[in-house]
This record gives sequence, C-alpha cells and structure tokens, in this order.
Amino acid sequence: MNVELLAPAGNFSKLKTALYFGADAAYAGGKNFSLRSFADNFSREELAEAVKYTHSLGKKLYVTANIFARNYDFGELKDYFVFLESSGVDGAIISDPGAVYVAAKCAPALDIHISTQANITNKYTVKFWQEQGAKRCVLARELSLDEISQIHSFVPDMQLEAFVHGAMCISYSGRCLLSDYLANRSSNRGECAQPCRWNYTIRKSDNLSDSGELQLCEDERGAYILNSKDLNMSRHLEEMAEAGVCSFKIEGRMKSEYYLATVINAYRRCMDFGYSPTIESELTTAAHRDYTTAYAFGKNQSTVNYSDSQAKGDCDYIGNVLGVNDGFAVVEMRGRFYYGDRLEVLSPTENFGKSFTVGKVYDSAGTEVTDCKRVQEKYMVECPYALSSGDILRRRKKV
Repeated sequence: MNVELLAPAGNFSKLKTALYFGADAAYAGGKNFSLRSFADNFSREELAEAVKYTHSLGKKLYVTANIFARNYDFGELKDYFVFLESSGVDGAIISDPGAVYVAAKCAPALDIHISTQANITNKYTVKFWQEQGAKRCVLARELSLDEISQIHSFVPDMQLEAFVHGAMCISYSGRCLLSDYLANRSSNRGECAQPCRWNYTIRKSDNLSDSGELQLCEDERGAYILNSKDLNMSRHLEEMAEAGVCSFKIEGRMKSEYYLATVINAYRRCMDFGYSPTIESELTTAAHRDYTTAYAFGKNQSTVNYSDSQAKGDCDYIGNVLGVNDGFAVVEMRGRFYYGDRLEVLSPTENFGKSFTVGKVYDSAGTEVTDCKRVQEKYMVECPYALSSGDILRRRKKV
C-alpha cells in the first residue's frame, strides 16, 4: 500500500520508537505553538537533531505550530518558521490563517500542512488552502469516506491526510471551549484539561431547584456523557486509500512508548500484509477506550463511551530492550516482573509475538534477582531469542 504511515512523537525517545516500529513519518511539537503543551516536546536544538535522525532513515518529520495565534505570538512565530525552514523539516502543520500567511512570507520553502483544527470539511475549503500554497490538508474527523472521495476528485493534486487511530474529541474537530470554561486552560492553545473525559451526572441545582433548571455536574455516580470512543480504522485502510487519503495519521503525542509501539506495529502490518482479526486484536493490548469508526460511513449515533474514561489494555508494559549480550537481553524495566513470568516480545521483526519464561535475571550490579522491581533498572534477562534494541517486552494479564 503506497500510503504514508504517520505517527506522533512527544519526545525524542518516542520518535525513535515510532520510526523503529514502522512509521514512514512522524509529527512533533516544539516548546511553543503546539496543541500538546503537556507533551515533553522538542527544543530547537532537539528538533534540528530529530530532522537529521529522521532523514538518515529515509523518513520525514513534520512539526506542529497549530495554536490559534494571538497578536503577541507573531514576533516569535516569524522567527520560528524561519528556523523550521532552515532546519529542513518536511512540513509545518498550521491551523491559523494568519500563521499560514506569515509562514508563506517568512519561510517560502517550508511546506505548509493545514491542521485538522482548521475544520476542513468540504472540497472548496481544500481548494482554497491549495490556492494559498498549502501542500497538504489534514481532514476533519467528521468526514465520511464518500466525502473524502469527492474532495479528492475535486482537488486531485492536493495531499489528503486523515486520522486512522486514537482519541477523538467530543467537539467539532477539536474546536473546544469546555476546558477554558471549566479549568481556565485553553484547548486551542495546547493546554486542554480534557473535561470531556470527566464523570458527570445531570441533576437539579441546589440553588435553582424550584426553577426546574438542570445542571451538569461531575459526580462519582455519573456517566461519561461527553467522553468519545477511540477511533479505529484498521480494517478499512484500503477503502481510505481508495478514497484518496495519502497519509494515515495516528493520534497520541501524550501516549506512552508502549502504546505507540503497539499501535504503529499493528497498522504497519495491516498496510504491508493486509488486515486480519489477529492483527487488529493487537490494538486491545494497550490502554484504549471502546473503538468506533466514527463518521467514516455516515451518521453514527454510537460514538460516546458512556461506561468509563479508558479501558486498561490486555498487557502490562514490562520493559525496553536495549541490546543483547551472550544469551541475555538487556532490559530497561518499566513494569515489575518476576522469575517464572511469561513475557512476550513486541517487535517489528520476526520475533514479534514470541514468548519465553523468565529464568535467570541479573541486576546492574551483577546480582541474581527473582523480583525485578526497580524502575528503569537495567536487568540482564535470559532470553532464547536474538532480540533487537528497540524491541519491547510485555506480559499478558490474567483473565
């Protein structure tokens, strides 16, 4: 399948994980102007290094600058776009028309990708952005495959990017004021407190009980009535490609390395070998909400996850493989494990899905241990497979 697999990168370590597990490109944010302010994000020096690293693998790096800008942002924004152009990033993801205008003036060689925050829901909007010099449009999650196909037919030479997996916003393409109102943190400036994931109930206000007005309150007895399900288009990738999508985007700059590895590995395998229920079942091994195809096939009245905020995955994240040494894997611990545990390999190689029972384990001081409980300790774990640096070990949860 000749489509780009685009993965999130909240920091340099996650960037390496995304590319190792099969992403063709990654998107990252700088310390400013990104809609994920609480990700680690990249300094300018780290972005320049990330571009070199990504290009050394023959892959691409896009940088988000997708806040809704205020007047006081533009002094630094102009300089930032010049920096992105000079560093060689493969595109800047922008939502604000003023920021697009400034980027085109200050950094004419910088490819502009229009963010999903710009609410691209029709073919004329795509045509408009093409005439402003944009190279790619990231489509609104609310579009159906039929609508995407119509857009592609109308503007066939515009690159179309669409989300295939991850968290969905209850508000239209993420244009939300709820966080600003309830927590004084603007989602449109990258500081969303995710109040849509809170537990609510509707009841009569204590102060307004006689008027009959209803009040939306957070309460331990309530339901998650604003909480959207997670998107999962793994079984419909061929249809998305046929509709004209050239880049499959995975959401999750705030997610763990294990989450990224699991999801990217599954989508890479779907793209390379075709969909199978076995591959899709991988997407339940990391934390997730109930899945939905959202609006890909038209109106959908079942996109809200009423029961809880997030389901736990089927596996525990045990550790990152740093290398091998004479029959032992060097594992940086992320989850406690013990002698006798059955561990499973998450890998883009032929070792994917293989499992083994933990035998001899030594800590960094060379002491044999049976309880591996020190977080980020580098343990030597006896392993029958020639694992690779970047592989991950996990443990299936008992049913």
